[in-house]
Amino acid sequence: MTTTSEPTPGTTSRRTVFLLAHTGRPAAIRSAELVVQGLLRSGIGVRVLAAEAVDLPLPPLVETVTDATPEVLDGCELLIVLGGDGTLLRGAEFARASGVPMLGVNLGRVGFLAEAERDDLDKVVDRVVTRAYEVEERMTIDVVVRSNGDIVHQDWALNEAAVQKVSPERMLEVVLEIDGRPATGFGCDGIVCATPTGSTAYAFSAGGPVVWPEVEALLMVPISAHALFAKPLVTSPQSVLAVEVQPHTPHGVLWCDGRRTVELPHAARVEVRRGAVPVRLARLHHASFTDRLVAKFALPVSGWRGAPH
Repeated sequence: MTTTSEPTPGTTSRRTVFLLAHTGRPAAIRSAELVVQGLLRSGIGVRVLAAEAVDLPLPPLVETVTDATPEVLDGCELLIVLGGDGTLLRGAEFARASGVPMLGVNLGRVGFLAEAERDDLDKVVDRVVTRAYEVEERMTIDVVVRSNGDIVHQDWALNEAAVQKVSPERMLEVVLEIDGRPATGFGCDGIVCATPTGSTAYAFSAGGPVVWPEVEALLMVPISAHALFAKPLVTSPQSVLAVEVQPHTPHGVLWCDGRRTVELPHAARVEVRRGAVPVRLARLHHASFTDRLVAKFALPVSGWRGAPH
């Protein structure tokens, strides 16, 4: 779902952008400085976390906030994130909880969540100033962990929820369930339950399919499964996926977006369904996902002639 950018009703005339950066990277520090200078020159306020401000060469006009909670984005029209995939996923946590669109600038390697590269900073500032961007909603997943029928943990993910083994010497024995019915079971290193956005992340590394973002679906991708039938599965977005860790197997661990982890209880059941709250991404380009895929993975397309006219 894509919408055009509009001022938030009820906000003051002073426009404000929140900036989140990976201050451990020299490139992020320099990029942050350039973005802040460009926004301030155009009369747009900038807000940053105090913990990051100490590492950034920021002018006094920049507002700093102490608490790293979604409420710090109140009154902001946009969240600009400078960094690699990890920083962008950190930004997604703020974006989802606050409803503020996130505009990612990739300072890492692949950066599928990013909309711009470090060489595009002038363009980023110009588009923000003129509000020349669109907002696209990306599907998330909600995750529930049960033990003996009781809910013991709840989480969410933009990319994936991965149930993985803890002991390197022993496989994780699981049974997969879709819409209340058993599908298959095997020993494996883990199972990745992903969104279309996450199909180019961990699920891709595990051998899953690439799914275009506008396709609404859920993915189940086994990791190093010891079975004849252990293919990636693509289900309806209304499906409920479940991974049941068998009682005779060692404990597993749950990772959400590679950022948040919890040790699973004995014989845990992990349920995954479409998330109630999407993540809103700011988009500057109308380039197709096919073009993005080719560019990010440097895919060979020489010899392409195109459809006849």
